[in-house]
Amino acid sequence: MANRNQHVVPRPDGRWDVKPAGAQPSSTHDTQREAIEQAKSVAKEQRTELFIHRRDGTIRERNTYGRDPYPPKG
Repeated sequence: MANRNQHVVPRPDGRWDVKPAGAQPSSTHDTQREAIEQAKSVAKEQRTELFIHRRDGTIRERNTYGRDPYPPKG
């Protein structure tokens, strides 16, 4: 399986999906917090990025758990 960035996205029914980029949801959770924990675990294991979306679909947070192409200096 290819490593894909993980997205925490809202569902119309009020729950949250963990969704690899370009794929079907890998899991569904009752709360965003639960979905974030699952997605963070997968992103760390696969050394990819995690995108956390708001209810309106915009990205509220982005974290890199692999090779960051733009690491901060200093």
